[in-house]
Order: sequence, then structure tokens, then C-alpha cells
Amino acid sequence: MAKGQSGRLVIEVEPAFKRKLYSALATDGLTLKAWFVQGAKTYLDEHASRERQRSPEAPDELHR
Repeated sequence: MAKGQSGRLVIEVEPAFKRKLYSALATDGLTLKAWFVQGAKTYLDEHASRERQRSPEAPDELHR
């Protein structure tokens, strides 16, 4: 899939899946954008946390 320079994301999903998603989001009072941004922020926070756990830096070792 192409990655352009704009802030736009484009994905293709099955029409039935799209209808179900929009219906559930409407029930919860969410837009697709709000839901995606919320989920993406959570994912990125968790990803950053996992990255920090993989390569911890000991503070006293940094100043030697």
C-alpha cells in the first residue's frame, strides 16, 4: 500500500465489516477518526513501553 505525505490513511475492508464498525461506533458516540486516534495512541504508548523494557539503560552506567 502506498504511503503518501498527507495525513490521510486509506484502508480497504469488506463492506459488511465497515457497516458493523460504523454502527458500533455510532452507538458509542464515536467517529471512526476519534476511535482510530484513541486506539493508535494507546498502541504507540504500549509500543514505547515495550521498547524501553527491551533496552533499559542503567543511570549510573551512562555517566562512566
